[in-house]
Amino acid sequence: ANISHEPDFVQLRKWLKKKGFNGFYLVPANFPDIGRGLMTRKALAPGDLVIALPEKCLLTTSTILRGYLGEYIKRWKPCLSPLQALCTFLIAERHFGSRSPWKPYIDVLPGTYTCPVYLTEEVIELFPSYLVKRIQEQKRVVQELYLASKCFFSSLQPLFSELVENVFTYDALRWAWCSINTRTVYMEHEQSEFLSREPDIYALAPYLDLLNHSPSAQITAAFNQKTKHYEIRTVTKCRRYEQVFICYGPHDNQRLLLEYGFLTNSNPHNVVYVSKELLCNHVSEKYELVDRKLQFLQDEGLLENLTFGFDGPSWRLLTVLKIFCLRVEEYSQRKKILLGLSITDDNELGSLKLAEKICFHLINENQKAMQKISRLLNEVVEISDHLELVVKLQGEELKILQASAEVLQNMRVTPPR
Repeated sequence: ANISHEPDFVQLRKWLKKKGFNGFYLVPANFPDIGRGLMTRKALAPGDLVIALPEKCLLTTSTILRGYLGEYIKRWKPCLSPLQALCTFLIAERHFGSRSPWKPYIDVLPGTYTCPVYLTEEVIELFPSYLVKRIQEQKRVVQELYLASKCFFSSLQPLFSELVENVFTYDALRWAWCSINTRTVYMEHEQSEFLSREPDIYALAPYLDLLNHSPSAQITAAFNQKTKHYEIRTVTKCRRYEQVFICYGPHDNQRLLLEYGFLTNSNPHNVVYVSKELLCNHVSEKYELVDRKLQFLQDEGLLENLTFGFDGPSWRLLTVLKIFCLRVEEYSQRKKILLGLSITDDNELGSLKLAEKICFHLINENQKAMQKISRLLNEVVEISDHLELVVKLQGEELKILQASAEVLQNMRVTPPR
C-alpha cells in the first residue's frame, strides 16, 4: 500500500526536493511481512538508475563539521571518531525537534530498533551460544562508546537549555548508533584533521535508506564524483509497482540480525556456526595431542567460521575434525589433510562421527531453547516481538542442522575419499 501521502513522507519529499532530489517514481509503501520499503511506479531495465541522491542530501561528518557542532568537535582532544560525531549530531537534532533543519529526516527514522543492543538478557540467552557472545560484545561496544563520549557531551552544555545528561542518555546514544549502523551507505571521505584516524566511511542517505535488503538483489552502488550524486543502478529487471530491493552483502541471518536487526526468509547464505568452545568440549581426552592439534589449527587460521549448512558440514569443519581424529603415529601427515587428501578410512569415519555428535548436540540445544521460548511466549506478552526473532532464527537453524544430520548419515555409509 502506497504511504507517500502520510504527513511525515510528504514533508520528507518536500525537503528533499528543495535540496535537488527529484527521483520520486520510487514511492514509500507498506509490504506484507516486510513493512515499509520503496515501490517503483515505472518498470526498471538492467542498467537503469534506481536512485540518485544529491550530495547535499547526504549526512556526513563534513556536514557536521560545517555546522554548530564543528567548533566543539574541532577543539576537543582526544579527537572524536567519525561515529561519535554522527551519533552526537543525530541525538542533538532529534532533541531540537521543530528547530532542526533535519527534522523531516529525523521524523521518518525508527523510534526504536530490533538490533541486539535493544534485546533483554532474558531474550539474548535464547539465541545460539555462538551468537550470544557476539551480541554481548556488541552491547559492550555501545556501552563503552557511551562512556567514552560523556565528557564531550558535557562540553556541549552551552547549546542546550536543559542538562546535557538528560539529552545525551545511553538510550539516546543506542538509538543513534543503531540508526547509523543500520542505515548508512558506504562512502569514503577524506580524513579530517579534527577527527580520529578511524575510517570515515559513513553517509546517512535520506529516502535511499528506505530500500530493503534481498539476498537475490543485484545492484551497483557508489558515489559518482562527476555528478556528485550517490547512485544505485539495477543489474536486473524490476516490474512496475514492485518493491525495489538492494543487497547489503552476502550475509547470513546471524550477521543480518547483528548488523541490521532483521532476518530474511530462505536466505541462501544461512549456516550454523560451531564455536571453538563447543569444539573443544567435544574433543574428549580420548583424542590424542589435543593441545598440539589446537595450536596447529590456530596457526593455520582454521578455528573460525566452522559451519554446518544444508549440504552438511563445511570443508573447514570437516578438515578440523579430521585433524583431531589423527592418531599419534599419523600426526606427521596433518598437512596432507589440508590439501584434501585422505589419511585412513578410520580417520574419515571418525571425523564424520564427531561431526554427527556435534550436530546432534546443536539440535538438542536448539530444541531446549524452543521449549523455553514457548513458555515465555505464554508468560510475557511485551517481549513477544523480540522473541519472534529468536523463533525465526532457531527455526531456520534447526532446518539446517536436520539437513546436515541427514547428509552426515549418508556420508557415513559412503565416506568421501
